[in-house]
Amino acid sequence: MSNAASRITETINANPVVLYMKGTKSMPQCGFSSRVAGVLNYMGVDFADVNVLADEDIRQGIKDFSDWPTIPQLYVKGEFVGGCDIITEMTLSGELDTLFDESGVTYDKDAADKIREANG
Repeated sequence: MSNAASRITETINANPVVLYMKGTKSMPQCGFSSRVAGVLNYMGVDFADVNVLADEDIRQGIKDFSDWPTIPQLYVKGEFVGGCDIITEMTLSGELDTLFDESGVTYDKDAADKIREANG
């Protein structure tokens, strides 16, 4: 296992929710990362953010690790969930709520409902 892969494994095992993104949750540096971090922040999810722009090994390593070509990438309880489009769809359909419920991740259900109402 490469150094990047072992660091990724360590991070996703140590944190219930991890977002590999461009920038940080308080200062995203691309629209797709901003959208996913915005959803998680709005829903009050406590998540670890990993700025792939700060580490080229992680930036490429996360793509190899998940076999997914784009950033951002969301992991819940060590499992790859998806990128921006998938997270957006899951948020709007309520699947993300279900995943968080099943995984024991705390989030604001009212905020999730408001996202769906605003996009319905």
